[in-house]
Amino acid sequence: MNVTYTLPLDTWTPPAVPELGAVLAREIEAGRVLYLPRLAFEFREHERRFLGPSWSNGRSKNISIDGEGAPLRGAAGPPRELDELRALVARFRAQAGDLIARLFPAYVPQLQLARTSYRPVRVQGRAASWRKDDSRLHVDAFPSRPNRGERILRVFANVDPHGEPRIWRVGEPFESMAKRLLPRIRRPLPGSAWLMEALSITKARRSEYDHFMLRLHDCLKSDADYQRNAPQTTLSLAAGSVWICFSDQTSHAAMSGQFMLEQTLHLPVQGLYDPASSPLRTLERLTGRALV
Repeated sequence: MNVTYTLPLDTWTPPAVPELGAVLAREIEAGRVLYLPRLAFEFREHERRFLGPSWSNGRSKNISIDGEGAPLRGAAGPPRELDELRALVARFRAQAGDLIARLFPAYVPQLQLARTSYRPVRVQGRAASWRKDDSRLHVDAFPSRPNRGERILRVFANVDPHGEPRIWRVGEPFESMAKRLLPRIRRPLPGSAWLMEALSITKARRSEYDHFMLRLHDCLKSDADYQRNAPQTTLSLAAGSVWICFSDQTSHAAMSGQFMLEQTLHLPVQGLYDPASSPLRTLERLTGRALV
């Protein structure tokens, strides 16, 4: 399967070209991974001490900030050191947000920056339940944070100082996957979304779309036969490279690697170049009804 589109870009501040943006959007909105093998996020000399797993608090897979002025979470170390680590994560946030705005200028009016993460811990050997095991093919969906069809766009940077690639598996197109698995999924129980919101299990009212996406996530991860035999491609994503995809649409699994930065952005369906390509519209076509 042709799951990548390669762009030989070597700057975080390219000129915004609407015609190129439309071409690139067609690729990632179809579920492909936009791969930028020459675009590196550089650690400054004094920041290279953060290239080690000891900065993680050991409880979270991510060291992260949830906004421009938000505190650093998931890290361990002296306060002054953590202030510098936070500045590093915030610098990546700014560069990744600017990159997306320049590559996809039509997204800008409705684009929202979300969590920024640094993952210094090796993928292999990390203990996790099957639901949290990111080495299994999955699409991203959040149990406590319903998004009602809003897209999840992510920018990843392999910052491994030893040249180790990050190995991903990428699965079949979203619609093909959904056709396989939707027959297994029942509709939500009447009143369940209201109850979960009332009990603060979710931060907002879960839509039927959110219900289906969570069940697809779980069906994918729990099906050992699907993980072994479904159509999939292995990608070797080089140190010093960046890749971009809609992680709610592109089924993916992280198999190996260490030292990665990640920026999440949210985009309403109506902000896409092609709203019909979204998981929301795809699931609505397959189920024959509105899901939000």
